[in-house]
Amino acid sequence: MSRLLRRLARRLTREQDGSTLVLTVGFAALAVALIVAVTAATSMLVERRRLFTVADGAALAAAEAFALEQVRFDGGAATPELADAAVDRAAADWASAAGTDLAGLRVDGASADDRSANVTVSSAWRPPVVSLFLPEGLRLDVTSTARAVFVD
Repeated sequence: MSRLLRRLARRLTREQDGSTLVLTVGFAALAVALIVAVTAATSMLVERRRLFTVADGAALAAAEAFALEQVRFDGGAATPELADAAVDRAAADWASAAGTDLAGLRVDGASADDRSANVTVSSAWRPPVVSLFLPEGLRLDVTSTARAVFVD
């Protein structure tokens, strides 16, 4: 009986050879996939923040795009009236000058209400390492609003 147990124990130890290697390779592949995903997410966050910077500047330039003839006096306060054409032009000029390092940058929309300008800007983002788990690229878009203030 003990001989049978010894033979069975030897057979079981022989069958376990190499199972650690498969486990190690699996964990290494999981670690590489996780590193690629975190790198891509960080890259997208940085690109989105850079795009927000351009959108904020474009909205500020658009909010200040008024002539003195467009200033209205209500009692004692002066308020500027923004025109859509001037807002579009100012936002496009700012975005083209400031976003030279962003891929596929475009102003998707610029509009004005009474005292504020809304600007939507988008650009193309591509992950630093392309893999099966990540998309080939995305279009990021952000919207920023700036208010026009006329100080007496």
